[in-house]
Amino acid sequence: MIPTSHTDATEIARLTAKMLLEIKAVHFNAREPFTLASGLPSPTYIDCRKLISYPRIRSTLMDFLTITVMRDAGFEAFDNVAGGETAGIPFGALVAERMALPMSYVRKKAKGYGRNARIEGEMTEGQRVLLVEDLTTDGGSKLSFVDAIRETGATCAHTAVIFYYGIFPETEKTLGDHGIQLHHLCTWWDVLAEAKDSGAFDAETLTEVEAFLNDPRGWQDAHKT
Repeated sequence: MIPTSHTDATEIARLTAKMLLEIKAVHFNAREPFTLASGLPSPTYIDCRKLISYPRIRSTLMDFLTITVMRDAGFEAFDNVAGGETAGIPFGALVAERMALPMSYVRKKAKGYGRNARIEGEMTEGQRVLLVEDLTTDGGSKLSFVDAIRETGATCAHTAVIFYYGIFPETEKTLGDHGIQLHHLCTWWDVLAEAKDSGAFDAETLTEVEAFLNDPRGWQDAHKT
């Protein structure tokens, strides 16, 4: 189950973007912007959860993610793979299967009864844990998951995602200051390039999306309601 083909990172990014566009996980709408979890507007939205319903694409991307992590972090770098609740759970399980490692998952908050645990599954002191999620925007949500892992006595210095926004310069610093290295397959820039090549959206929409990617905070300030 462990992938042995080491596809070039640039080609992984292009193919990942192509797959996300193919299943319509990518949404661009500058005229009626989406509202992000932060409450801010955005002309872009991505739904990585759709990937679990497409077996061929799902399998390929999980191979890509496993290859990326092993190449960048090491082939014997981990003892446990943890998925973040909820979107990271299926991807964590699929990566754990490929890496032949135990799998666990991390709750967003303690469930409030029983053991009141945030970690489900077996995680022990000293284990080196890889946190897997579907995506990261500014990296903030990863910190709570990592802290919950570290509270068990395990270590967590790496997180792997399918999609990384790649437009907020503070993201990798936020993670780095917390002792976390980010691994990802593609960014909005890869999706934009593939969308242009494939003609997936009209030129006006792509121009507005590119303006957002170049200055996301400025675009959001200009489009607040």
